[in-house]
Amino acid sequence: MIQEPTDPSAEQFAHHEALATDTVDHCSRLIRFDTSNYGGGESRGEREAAEWVAEVLTDAGYAPQVLESEPRRASTVVRIPGADPLAPALLVHGHLDVVPAEPSDWSFDPFSGEITDGAVRGRGALDMKDMDAMMLACATGFARTGTRPPRDIVMAFVADEEDTGAYGAGFLVDRHPGLFEGVTAAISESGGYSVHLPNGRRLYPVATGERGSAWMTLSAHGTAGHGSRRNPDNAVATLVRTVAELVSYTWPVHLIPPVRALLDGLGSELGITIDPADPASIAQLGEAARLVESTMSNSLNPTRLNAGYKHNVIPSEATAGIDGRVLPGAEKEFFAAVDAVLGTKVTREFASWTEPVAADHNSPEFAAMADALRAHDPQALVLPFCMSGGTDAKAFARLGIAGYGFAPGTTPPGFNSWDYVHGVDEHVLTESLAFGVRVLDTFLRADPSGPAAG
Repeated sequence: MIQEPTDPSAEQFAHHEALATDTVDHCSRLIRFDTSNYGGGESRGEREAAEWVAEVLTDAGYAPQVLESEPRRASTVVRIPGADPLAPALLVHGHLDVVPAEPSDWSFDPFSGEITDGAVRGRGALDMKDMDAMMLACATGFARTGTRPPRDIVMAFVADEEDTGAYGAGFLVDRHPGLFEGVTAAISESGGYSVHLPNGRRLYPVATGERGSAWMTLSAHGTAGHGSRRNPDNAVATLVRTVAELVSYTWPVHLIPPVRALLDGLGSELGITIDPADPASIAQLGEAARLVESTMSNSLNPTRLNAGYKHNVIPSEATAGIDGRVLPGAEKEFFAAVDAVLGTKVTREFASWTEPVAADHNSPEFAAMADALRAHDPQALVLPFCMSGGTDAKAFARLGIAGYGFAPGTTPPGFNSWDYVHGVDEHVLTESLAFGVRVLDTFLRADPSGPAAG
């Protein structure tokens, strides 16, 4: 169990109880909005969820804006005034859309939002309507207690994160940058949750970097002909050989600062020496191994193949889709390696390219997050890490906003959230929501240049 701050006042206890209740209720309600995002612009839409969020904020006395990028693709943004309007503002962003769920695969209705056996159940419970609910609870908590945070806080509940973000964060950054005036730092998903180490210590990793996404289409051209005849200029064969060579390429270890800091911190905590090039050495980290195993190098995976229209016709063109992930500072290394394999026979073009991003893990913001976690779990070990994938932080980085992955929560040993994120029977523990909203509230009420308040 997580240890509460010692001797909490009755007023503080009541505040935390209200935050937890509101968060559970909000999470359940948000899940009941089917905001499935099928990609390529096809979506159920976020409009109803965005309007409901705006209603909750309006009832609390705020003035949110609902902004629609395309019909039904809506985001809600609100600015909560801080005590010092000249202080650098903070952005807290969460996405309202979710990946699709096939009901026949689930043991319960994925959009029921049912609350049973100490959990809120449904698609988005962990990705990321749990964080959306915590954000709402903190905002209404400020209003209920008459609290002004030390700085302006902009909360953005956005559309389309589960695809390219073009209808959500991208739209807001491109069309409404003024909403984020004065914002220097942001927090969102994929960090601040508990990871159980082999020695029993709880690690709370905070993301300070994200690999870039290089989604590319490879095209091989050759000579069309009859399938029965020899063809040394077969586009399909050329493409298959090229893709196979890319898959077999060994990407060199490239330790960026947050990954090095994570490995150093874990090695010190566990009393072991970690060789980043040795999978067996990384395995010593237990649950924490997944935090580093995909972020010590660039990577590439084929995801699509397309060629031809008939079995006995050799086509003149074959294409493949590949998903490349690129570490901050390793862009030139990545594309040089890919181009060396492609040579002159295969060309590439971007389907989508988002640059990697990085924030400073020695910043006051990071220290304030660590303080907030330790205020509610004194045994917390807080270290930086780099996400293997990406979030809307990349869009907001275009405005010069440093992004951190900090959506706090806690789970018991053996509960692997990643089994449920984008998976079947997704659910979040109510205890995790209660812990997470306390931590988030503490962080939002703290001056990042000073100690956190419980």
